[in-house]
Amino acid sequence: MKSEDELQQDKARELFEIHSTYVYRIALLLTRSRTMADDAVQETFLRVFQKYHTYDGSRDIRPWLYRITVNVTRNLLRKQKWLFFLREVPEEGRVESLEDVMVQNEQDQQLWRVIGKLSSKQKEIVVLHYYAELKLHEIASILGIPLGTCKSRLNNSLEALRRKWREGQDMAEDEGGYYIGEKKNGEFT
Repeated sequence: MKSEDELQQDKARELFEIHSTYVYRIALLLTRSRTMADDAVQETFLRVFQKYHTYDGSRDIRPWLYRITVNVTRNLLRKQKWLFFLREVPEEGRVESLEDVMVQNEQDQQLWRVIGKLSSKQKEIVVLHYYAELKLHEIASILGIPLGTCKSRLNNSLEALRRKWREGQDMAEDEGGYYIGEKKNGEFT
């Protein structure tokens, strides 16, 4: 028979195994730094284990867990005098052909360059909604803001993203198709 301490350790291990990958992805998407994402995961689960007694077991754990992740990540970013939002694009899955992989990587990198130009509040809402696939009411809960503010912030973030995309990107015909790239010195890169 397991002691109470052993049962708690098993529960903590199970919680970590189930949610650590997703917490890491959220932290990586927000920080764009593997080192900072690792630190965020460790700090998040330390806080989760310390504050687990405050968690309402009748509710879904994900919004509570990701609110802690976002807060920890914010704190880590505040401590940094600088941050590199664009390091590597997280891998979403395998694509069948090499050409598809190259095209997808280029498009992802272009999008991340533009997302990297958004404010931290705008990045958070875009990452949580489109990459973490959280619903707006979950995001509002995580960020501790009203649902209307969450909707407004997402709308403003998307408008800023579109505007920054248009400012930094040009369309050019390339062998019967279109190439989306940055124009430098009159040439597309």
